[in-house]
Amino acid sequence: MCIIGFLVNPVAGLGGTVGLKGTDGQVEAALSRGAVPRAQGRAEETLTLLARMPVHYLTCSGTMGEDTLARAGISGYEVIYSPSSGLTNAGDTIAACKAFQERGVDLVLFCGGDGTARDVYFVVGDAIPMLGIPAGVKMYSAVFAVTPEAAAQIVMNGCASGSKLFLRDAEVVDVDEEAYRQGLLRTRLFGIAKSPYRPGLVQNTKQVFENINEERAKGDIARFLREVMEGTPDILYIIGAGSTTAAIGEELGIRKTLLGFDAVRNGKLIASDLNEQALLALLKGKTPARLIISIIGAQGSLLGRGTQQVSPAVIRRIGRENIIVVATPQKIAETPMVFVDTGDKELDREFGEYLPVISGYRIARRVKLRQGKFASGNGNYDEPR
Repeated sequence: MCIIGFLVNPVAGLGGTVGLKGTDGQVEAALSRGAVPRAQGRAEETLTLLARMPVHYLTCSGTMGEDTLARAGISGYEVIYSPSSGLTNAGDTIAACKAFQERGVDLVLFCGGDGTARDVYFVVGDAIPMLGIPAGVKMYSAVFAVTPEAAAQIVMNGCASGSKLFLRDAEVVDVDEEAYRQGLLRTRLFGIAKSPYRPGLVQNTKQVFENINEERAKGDIARFLREVMEGTPDILYIIGAGSTTAAIGEELGIRKTLLGFDAVRNGKLIASDLNEQALLALLKGKTPARLIISIIGAQGSLLGRGTQQVSPAVIRRIGRENIIVVATPQKIAETPMVFVDTGDKELDREFGEYLPVISGYRIARRVKLRQGKFASGNGNYDEPR
């Protein structure tokens, strides 16, 4: 029987929808802005699909694991670590993983973001496989499944009778969140973990592409989008994060927030670095709007990684048909899959199987989205396409 050490970082992802670009050191600030915890719900999506699997769980008390297992209908678990207070921290994650290590678990299954992955890796290194259920703000590390359902499918494949986990080397990275909030993207490689792998079910590490042709492509995309925006007066354009969208800001002559969402109407910047509530306020009534976003290079996330401000409520207000995706040819070529993980499965399905992506001046490509039906708890599933 597979033995899994399971933990939840209950504060992971709190800073996303409220525009804090991370949660490290910002828990109280996020809560004061009305942030709603999401990690336990994401973890429950995974565990509900695993309820019938022959797995023995070692976990933490309360919100760090026990509550989620109970809600998922899993009873045969052991609580081997209890946090000292209700508000957990990195020290609790580290202490829990040390307890898992002492008991010789086959896998550490955790729910959180890059900071949680870093803390898990600090203890287990490459000695124990680790797999992340995505619930943070950024999640640039390669130890995360693309969705909670994908995490369940990976565990099913590895823990079914007669099966074993197929492992790969996966980068554990984290972002300097203070610099990130100032518009600077600084990543640090913490190490190479062992992580379960199945094609199409786990993400790659984010990459940044920079060369002469890449910059020329960004300029061509920006020139085309400026013409589109000039030809649609009075439309509210919400422009997302990234260097490709930053080029659009330069073309418009506005100061674009590199790592946030800004609003433009009639060529003028009307609001910067918007959180979910500010976006919803701008979109109230029948305000016609379009969203311009890009794909995270190599990793493949379109929505769900660093874009929590654009919540399902915001996307539905804008309208799926009013989302404009931009990416350079190199980014498209070096990104093996593109996926959406908004937290709303019905909305994710509405994106369909193919996505038009503007890749140059008046040039668009059809990019295939990762699709698939995930297991329902009995071990039967359809492969992602």
